[in-house]
Amino acid sequence: MKLDVKKTFLLGLGFFAVSLVWPLYNVYVPIFLRDFLDSQFQINAIMTLDNLLAVSLIPFIASLSDRTNTRFGRRMPFLMIGIPISAIAFVFLPNYTSFLTFMIIITVLNFSMAIFRAPTVALMPDITPAPLRSKANGIINFMGGLASVFVLIGGSFLYKANKNYPFVFTALMMFFALGMLLKYIKEPNIGEKAAEERIGIIKSVKEIIHDHDKSTLFILFAIFFWFFGYQGIEATFSNYCVQLLGLEVSDASLILGFFALSFLAFAIPAGFIGTKIGKRKAILIGLIGDATIFILLSFIGTVIPFNQLLMMFLMAVGGFFWALININSYPMIVERTSEEKIGTFTGLYYFSSSLAAIFGPLFLGAFVDLIGFSISFWFTSLAYLIAFVFIKNTKILQTS
Repeated sequence: MKLDVKKTFLLGLGFFAVSLVWPLYNVYVPIFLRDFLDSQFQINAIMTLDNLLAVSLIPFIASLSDRTNTRFGRRMPFLMIGIPISAIAFVFLPNYTSFLTFMIIITVLNFSMAIFRAPTVALMPDITPAPLRSKANGIINFMGGLASVFVLIGGSFLYKANKNYPFVFTALMMFFALGMLLKYIKEPNIGEKAAEERIGIIKSVKEIIHDHDKSTLFILFAIFFWFFGYQGIEATFSNYCVQLLGLEVSDASLILGFFALSFLAFAIPAGFIGTKIGKRKAILIGLIGDATIFILLSFIGTVIPFNQLLMMFLMAVGGFFWALININSYPMIVERTSEEKIGTFTGLYYFSSSLAAIFGPLFLGAFVDLIGFSISFWFTSLAYLIAFVFIKNTKILQTS
Protein backbone atom coordinates (compact mmCIF):
# COMPACT_ATOMS: atom_id res chain seq x y z
CA MET A 1 0.00 0.00 0.00
CA LYS A 2 1.52 3.31 -1.13
CA LEU A 3 0.59 6.89 -0.29
CA ASP A 4 -0.38 9.15 -3.20
CA VAL A 5 2.02 11.96 -2.26
CA LYS A 6 0.98 14.39 -5.01
CA LYS A 7 -2.69 14.09 -4.16
CA THR A 8 -1.95 14.44 -0.43
CA PHE A 9 0.05 17.65 -1.02
CA LEU A 10 -2.86 19.07 -3.03
CA LEU A 11 -5.25 18.02 -0.28
CA GLY A 12 -3.00 19.85 2.17
CA LEU A 13 -3.94 23.14 0.50
CA GLY A 14 -7.17 23.06 2.53
CA PHE A 15 -5.24 22.96 5.79
CA PHE A 16 -2.87 25.54 4.28
CA ALA A 17 -5.85 27.91 3.96
CA VAL A 18 -6.87 27.31 7.59
CA SER A 19 -3.31 27.75 8.86
CA LEU A 20 -2.76 31.03 7.07
CA VAL A 21 -5.29 32.79 9.29
CA TRP A 22 -4.73 31.67 12.89
CA PRO A 23 -1.03 32.50 13.36
CA LEU A 24 -1.56 36.12 12.27
CA TYR A 25 -4.82 36.31 14.19
CA ASN A 26 -3.22 35.08 17.41
CA VAL A 27 -0.24 37.44 17.14
CA TYR A 28 -1.91 40.68 16.07
CA VAL A 29 -5.45 40.59 17.48
CA PRO A 30 -4.23 40.69 21.14
CA ILE A 31 -2.10 43.72 20.21
CA PHE A 32 -5.04 45.43 18.48
CA LEU A 33 -7.19 44.75 21.56
CA ARG A 34 -4.66 46.64 23.70
CA ASP A 35 -6.05 49.78 22.04
CA PHE A 36 -9.23 49.21 24.02
CA LEU A 37 -8.39 46.94 26.98
CA ASP A 38 -5.68 46.75 29.67
CA SER A 39 -6.58 43.40 31.26
CA GLN A 40 -4.94 40.28 29.78
CA PHE A 41 -7.88 38.25 31.06
CA GLN A 42 -10.32 40.41 29.07
CA ILE A 43 -8.12 40.25 25.98
CA ASN A 44 -7.81 36.46 26.23
CA ALA A 45 -11.57 36.20 26.81
CA ILE A 46 -12.17 37.87 23.44
CA MET A 47 -9.51 35.63 21.90
CA THR A 48 -11.68 32.63 22.81
CA LEU A 49 -14.51 33.81 20.53
CA ASP A 50 -13.35 31.59 17.68
CA ASN A 51 -13.32 28.62 20.01
CA LEU A 52 -16.77 29.37 21.44
CA LEU A 53 -18.07 29.21 17.89
CA ALA A 54 -15.93 26.14 17.23
CA VAL A 55 -17.36 24.26 20.24
CA SER A 56 -20.93 25.10 19.26
CA LEU A 57 -20.63 24.79 15.47
CA ILE A 58 -17.75 22.53 14.44
CA PRO A 59 -19.01 19.18 15.83
CA PHE A 60 -22.42 19.89 14.27
CA ILE A 61 -20.91 20.92 10.93
CA ALA A 62 -18.53 17.95 10.94
CA SER A 63 -21.39 15.55 11.53
CA LEU A 64 -23.52 17.41 8.95
CA SER A 65 -20.76 17.00 6.38
CA ASP A 66 -20.97 13.22 6.92
CA ARG A 67 -24.62 13.42 5.80
CA THR A 68 -24.11 15.91 2.96
CA ASN A 69 -24.43 14.69 -0.63
CA THR A 70 -23.86 17.17 -3.47
CA ARG A 71 -22.25 17.10 -6.91
CA PHE A 72 -19.22 18.79 -5.29
CA GLY A 73 -18.97 16.10 -2.60
CA ARG A 74 -19.54 15.93 1.17
CA ARG A 75 -16.89 18.33 2.43
CA MET A 76 -16.19 20.71 -0.47
CA PRO A 77 -19.41 22.79 -0.23
CA PHE A 78 -18.38 23.92 3.26
CA LEU A 79 -15.01 25.08 1.94
CA MET A 80 -16.69 26.91 -0.95
CA ILE A 81 -18.78 28.93 1.51
CA GLY A 82 -16.35 29.42 4.40
CA ILE A 83 -13.06 30.28 2.67
CA PRO A 84 -14.22 33.30 0.58
CA ILE A 85 -16.07 34.90 3.51
CA SER A 86 -13.08 34.34 5.81
CA ALA A 87 -10.65 35.84 3.29
CA ILE A 88 -12.73 39.00 2.82
CA ALA A 89 -13.21 39.46 6.58
CA PHE A 90 -9.47 39.01 7.13
CA VAL A 91 -8.67 41.92 4.80
CA PHE A 92 -10.82 44.19 6.97
CA LEU A 93 -9.27 42.98 10.26
CA PRO A 94 -6.57 45.68 10.75
CA ASN A 95 -8.88 48.45 9.50
CA TYR A 96 -11.15 48.74 12.51
CA THR A 97 -12.44 52.20 13.44
CA SER A 98 -13.91 51.36 16.82
CA PHE A 99 -14.24 48.50 19.30
CA LEU A 100 -17.67 47.71 17.83
CA THR A 101 -16.43 47.43 14.24
CA PHE A 102 -13.49 45.32 15.41
CA MET A 103 -15.83 42.90 17.20
CA ILE A 104 -18.10 42.65 14.14
CA ILE A 105 -15.14 41.83 11.89
CA ILE A 106 -13.71 39.10 14.14
CA THR A 107 -17.18 37.60 14.71
CA VAL A 108 -17.79 37.25 10.96
CA LEU A 109 -14.26 35.89 10.49
CA ASN A 110 -14.59 33.31 13.26
CA PHE A 111 -18.04 32.18 12.16
CA SER A 112 -16.90 31.65 8.56
CA MET A 113 -13.74 29.81 9.68
CA ALA A 114 -15.87 27.44 11.78
CA ILE A 115 -17.85 26.51 8.67
CA PHE A 116 -14.95 24.87 6.85
CA ARG A 117 -12.38 23.79 9.47
CA ALA A 118 -13.61 20.28 10.30
CA PRO A 119 -14.76 19.36 6.75
CA THR A 120 -11.29 20.40 5.51
CA VAL A 121 -9.54 18.08 7.97
CA ALA A 122 -12.01 15.23 7.34
CA LEU A 123 -11.03 15.19 3.66
CA MET A 124 -7.75 13.46 4.52
CA PRO A 125 -9.11 10.24 6.07
CA ASP A 126 -11.87 10.21 3.42
CA ILE A 127 -9.32 9.54 0.70
CA THR A 128 -6.44 7.95 2.67
CA PRO A 129 -6.34 4.32 3.94
CA ALA A 130 -5.96 4.00 7.73
CA PRO A 131 -2.34 2.65 7.77
CA LEU A 132 -1.13 5.67 5.77
CA ARG A 133 -2.86 8.43 7.73
CA SER A 134 0.07 9.42 9.95
CA LYS A 135 2.23 9.91 6.85
CA ALA A 136 -0.58 11.80 5.10
CA ASN A 137 -1.22 13.90 8.19
CA GLY A 138 2.47 14.75 8.25
CA ILE A 139 2.29 16.08 4.69
CA ILE A 140 -0.92 18.00 5.38
CA ASN A 141 0.50 19.56 8.53
CA PHE A 142 3.65 20.37 6.56
CA MET A 143 1.39 22.49 4.38
CA GLY A 144 -0.09 24.05 7.52
CA GLY A 145 3.38 24.72 8.86
CA LEU A 146 4.39 26.26 5.53
CA ALA A 147 1.44 28.63 5.84
CA SER A 148 2.44 29.55 9.39
CA VAL A 149 6.02 30.30 8.36
CA PHE A 150 4.82 32.45 5.46
CA VAL A 151 2.60 34.60 7.61
CA LEU A 152 4.67 34.75 10.82
CA ILE A 153 8.17 35.32 9.44
CA GLY A 154 7.19 36.91 6.13
CA GLY A 155 4.32 38.75 7.78
CA SER A 156 6.62 40.37 10.33
CA PHE A 157 8.47 42.13 7.48
CA LEU A 158 5.29 42.91 5.54
CA TYR A 159 3.71 44.41 8.65
CA LYS A 160 6.65 46.79 9.08
CA ALA A 161 6.10 48.01 5.50
CA ASN A 162 2.32 48.34 5.82
CA LYS A 163 0.02 46.81 8.44
CA ASN A 164 -2.44 45.73 5.71
CA TYR A 165 0.03 43.72 3.62
CA PRO A 166 0.07 40.48 5.66
CA PHE A 167 -3.73 40.35 5.72
CA VAL A 168 -4.20 41.06 1.99
CA PHE A 169 -1.52 38.49 1.13
CA THR A 170 -3.23 35.90 3.31
CA ALA A 171 -6.62 36.51 1.67
CA LEU A 172 -5.17 36.08 -1.82
CA MET A 173 -3.48 32.82 -0.82
CA MET A 174 -6.76 31.51 0.62
CA PHE A 175 -8.54 32.09 -2.70
CA PHE A 176 -5.65 30.38 -4.51
CA ALA A 177 -5.86 27.34 -2.20
CA LEU A 178 -9.62 27.01 -2.74
CA GLY A 179 -9.20 27.19 -6.52
CA MET A 180 -6.57 24.44 -6.50
CA LEU A 181 -8.71 22.19 -4.29
CA LEU A 182 -11.75 22.58 -6.53
CA LYS A 183 -9.68 21.81 -9.61
CA TYR A 184 -7.69 18.80 -8.41
CA ILE A 185 -9.44 17.09 -5.47
CA LYS A 186 -12.38 14.82 -6.24
CA GLU A 187 -14.10 13.34 -3.21
CA PRO A 188 -14.84 9.59 -3.21
CA ASN A 189 -18.41 8.43 -3.72
CA ILE A 190 -19.31 6.89 -0.36
CA GLY A 191 -22.58 5.38 -1.57
CA GLU A 192 -26.04 5.13 -0.08
CA LYS A 193 -25.21 2.30 2.33
CA ALA A 194 -22.66 4.42 4.15
CA ALA A 195 -25.20 7.22 4.40
CA GLU A 196 -27.66 4.90 6.11
CA GLU A 197 -25.06 3.61 8.57
CA ARG A 198 -23.89 6.98 9.87
CA ILE A 199 -24.36 7.54 13.58
CA GLY A 200 -25.04 10.94 15.14
CA ILE A 201 -22.53 12.78 17.27
CA ILE A 202 -24.54 12.44 20.53
CA LYS A 203 -24.74 8.67 20.16
CA SER A 204 -21.01 8.54 19.38
CA VAL A 205 -20.18 10.50 22.54
CA LYS A 206 -22.33 8.15 24.65
CA GLU A 207 -20.56 5.15 23.15
CA ILE A 208 -17.14 6.64 23.98
CA ILE A 209 -18.15 7.42 27.58
CA HIS A 210 -19.69 4.01 28.24
CA ASP A 211 -17.01 1.99 26.41
CA HIS A 212 -15.16 -0.39 28.75
CA ASP A 213 -11.91 0.68 27.08
CA LYS A 214 -11.50 4.34 28.04
CA SER A 215 -8.62 4.95 25.61
CA THR A 216 -10.61 7.14 23.20
CA LEU A 217 -11.94 9.20 26.11
CA PHE A 218 -8.41 9.55 27.52
CA ILE A 219 -7.10 10.70 24.13
CA LEU A 220 -9.79 13.39 24.00
CA PHE A 221 -8.85 14.50 27.53
CA ALA A 222 -5.17 14.59 26.54
CA ILE A 223 -5.99 16.67 23.45
CA PHE A 224 -7.90 19.04 25.72
CA PHE A 225 -4.96 19.53 28.09
CA TRP A 226 -2.16 20.00 25.57
CA PHE A 227 -4.29 22.52 23.66
CA PHE A 228 -5.28 24.07 27.00
CA GLY A 229 -1.60 24.90 27.52
CA TYR A 230 -0.72 25.63 23.90
CA GLN A 231 -3.65 27.95 23.16
CA GLY A 232 -3.13 29.75 26.45
CA ILE A 233 0.45 30.66 25.60
CA GLU A 234 -0.35 31.40 21.95
CA ALA A 235 -3.04 33.93 22.88
CA THR A 236 -0.68 35.53 25.41
CA PHE A 237 2.66 35.33 23.62
CA SER A 238 2.64 38.62 21.70
CA ASN A 239 1.77 40.61 24.84
CA TYR A 240 4.28 38.47 26.81
CA CYS A 241 6.99 39.66 24.43
CA VAL A 242 5.83 43.29 24.35
CA GLN A 243 4.88 43.74 28.02
CA LEU A 244 7.46 41.52 29.80
CA LEU A 245 10.42 41.41 27.41
CA GLY A 246 10.00 44.90 25.91
CA LEU A 247 10.04 43.73 22.27
CA GLU A 248 8.18 44.99 19.21
CA VAL A 249 5.14 42.99 18.05
CA SER A 250 6.94 42.17 14.79
CA ASP A 251 9.74 40.60 16.89
CA ALA A 252 7.17 38.46 18.70
CA SER A 253 5.88 37.28 15.32
CA LEU A 254 9.43 36.46 14.19
CA ILE A 255 10.23 34.46 17.36
CA LEU A 256 6.99 32.50 17.11
CA GLY A 257 7.83 31.94 13.46
CA PHE A 258 10.77 29.74 14.49
CA PHE A 259 8.35 27.42 16.29
CA ALA A 260 6.31 27.26 13.07
CA LEU A 261 9.44 26.84 10.92
CA SER A 262 10.60 23.87 12.98
CA PHE A 263 7.12 22.36 12.90
CA LEU A 264 7.23 22.75 9.11
CA ALA A 265 10.62 21.03 8.87
CA PHE A 266 9.58 18.08 11.04
CA ALA A 267 5.90 17.66 10.08
CA ILE A 268 6.57 14.95 7.49
CA PRO A 269 9.32 13.18 9.52
CA ALA A 270 7.00 13.20 12.56
CA GLY A 271 4.43 11.23 10.56
CA PHE A 272 7.07 8.67 9.59
CA ILE A 273 8.31 8.50 13.18
CA GLY A 274 4.74 7.89 14.38
CA THR A 275 4.35 5.12 11.81
CA LYS A 276 7.69 3.55 12.82
CA ILE A 277 7.57 3.68 16.64
CA GLY A 278 3.82 4.08 17.11
CA LYS A 279 1.67 7.18 17.45
CA ARG A 280 1.30 6.79 21.21
CA LYS A 281 5.04 6.65 21.88
CA ALA A 282 5.72 9.57 19.53
CA ILE A 283 3.14 11.72 21.34
CA LEU A 284 4.57 10.83 24.75
CA ILE A 285 8.07 11.87 23.64
CA GLY A 286 6.65 15.12 22.27
CA LEU A 287 4.79 15.97 25.47
CA ILE A 288 7.80 15.45 27.74
CA GLY A 289 10.04 17.32 25.31
CA ASP A 290 7.79 20.38 25.02
CA ALA A 291 7.10 20.51 28.77
CA THR A 292 10.88 20.74 29.28
CA ILE A 293 11.33 23.37 26.56
CA PHE A 294 8.59 25.59 27.99
CA ILE A 295 10.19 25.49 31.44
CA LEU A 296 13.50 26.57 29.90
CA LEU A 297 11.75 29.39 27.99
CA SER A 298 10.29 30.69 31.24
CA PHE A 299 13.83 31.50 32.48
CA ILE A 300 14.64 33.84 29.56
CA GLY A 301 14.17 37.46 30.54
CA THR A 302 13.33 36.49 34.13
CA VAL A 303 16.08 34.32 35.70
CA ILE A 304 18.65 34.92 32.95
CA PRO A 305 19.04 38.00 30.69
CA PHE A 306 16.93 38.07 27.55
CA ASN A 307 18.63 36.51 24.53
CA GLN A 308 16.63 36.47 21.32
CA LEU A 309 18.81 33.88 19.59
CA LEU A 310 18.46 31.47 22.53
CA MET A 311 14.71 32.01 22.56
CA MET A 312 14.50 31.31 18.82
CA PHE A 313 16.59 28.14 19.26
CA LEU A 314 14.36 26.81 22.06
CA MET A 315 11.26 27.67 20.01
CA ALA A 316 12.73 25.67 17.13
CA VAL A 317 13.32 22.63 19.38
CA GLY A 318 9.79 23.03 20.75
CA GLY A 319 8.41 22.99 17.21
CA PHE A 320 9.97 19.55 16.65
CA PHE A 321 8.30 18.10 19.75
CA TRP A 322 5.00 19.80 18.83
CA ALA A 323 5.17 18.05 15.45
CA LEU A 324 5.41 14.65 17.18
CA ILE A 325 2.28 15.49 19.19
CA ASN A 326 0.18 17.23 16.58
CA ILE A 327 0.88 15.06 13.55
CA ASN A 328 0.06 11.79 15.32
CA SER A 329 -2.92 12.82 17.46
CA TYR A 330 -5.63 13.17 14.81
CA PRO A 331 -4.84 9.81 13.13
CA MET A 332 -4.82 8.25 16.62
CA ILE A 333 -8.43 9.39 17.07
CA VAL A 334 -9.89 8.47 13.67
CA GLU A 335 -8.28 5.03 13.63
CA ARG A 336 -10.50 4.14 16.60
CA THR A 337 -13.73 4.57 14.64
CA SER A 338 -15.43 3.37 11.45
CA GLU A 339 -15.26 5.12 8.08
CA GLU A 340 -18.86 6.30 8.45
CA LYS A 341 -18.07 8.30 11.59
CA ILE A 342 -14.81 9.97 10.52
CA GLY A 343 -16.49 13.38 10.24
CA THR A 344 -18.11 12.92 13.65
CA PHE A 345 -14.83 11.94 15.32
CA THR A 346 -13.13 14.86 13.56
CA GLY A 347 -15.76 17.05 15.20
CA LEU A 348 -14.97 15.52 18.61
CA TYR A 349 -11.27 16.17 18.05
CA TYR A 350 -12.07 19.82 17.35
CA PHE A 351 -14.54 19.95 20.23
CA SER A 352 -11.79 18.95 22.66
CA SER A 353 -9.20 21.32 21.20
CA SER A 354 -11.66 24.20 20.88
CA LEU A 355 -12.97 23.76 24.42
CA ALA A 356 -9.36 23.88 25.60
CA ALA A 357 -8.79 26.99 23.52
CA ILE A 358 -11.63 28.67 25.41
CA PHE A 359 -10.47 27.81 28.90
CA GLY A 360 -6.69 27.89 28.33
CA PRO A 361 -6.48 31.61 27.44
CA LEU A 362 -9.04 32.50 30.13
CA PHE A 363 -7.19 30.69 32.92
CA LEU A 364 -3.78 31.93 31.81
CA GLY A 365 -5.11 35.48 31.38
CA ALA A 366 -6.44 35.40 34.93
CA PHE A 367 -3.09 34.11 36.26
CA VAL A 368 -1.22 36.81 34.34
CA ASP A 369 -3.44 39.52 35.85
CA LEU A 370 -2.87 38.09 39.34
CA ILE A 371 0.78 36.98 39.17
CA GLY A 372 2.33 38.41 36.02
CA PHE A 373 3.48 37.24 32.60
CA SER A 374 6.29 35.15 34.15
CA ILE A 375 3.75 32.39 34.97
CA SER A 376 2.91 31.80 31.30
CA PHE A 377 5.30 29.01 30.27
CA TRP A 378 4.98 27.20 33.63
CA PHE A 379 1.24 27.08 33.04
CA THR A 380 1.75 25.47 29.62
CA SER A 381 4.28 22.93 30.91
CA LEU A 382 1.89 21.71 33.62
CA ALA A 383 -0.89 21.25 31.07
CA TYR A 384 1.41 19.14 28.86
CA LEU A 385 2.38 16.91 31.77
CA ILE A 386 -1.30 16.27 32.58
CA ALA A 387 -1.84 15.32 28.92
CA PHE A 388 1.14 12.94 29.22
CA VAL A 389 -0.60 11.08 32.07
CA PHE A 390 -3.76 10.58 29.97
CA ILE A 391 -1.88 9.31 26.90
CA LYS A 392 0.21 7.03 29.12
CA ASN A 393 -3.03 5.35 30.25
CA THR A 394 -4.35 4.61 26.76
CA LYS A 395 -4.17 1.12 25.31
CA ILE A 396 -2.02 0.48 22.26
CA LEU A 397 -3.77 -0.42 19.02
CA GLN A 398 -2.06 -2.65 16.48
CA THR A 399 -1.55 0.36 14.17
CA SER A 400 -0.55 2.83 16.96
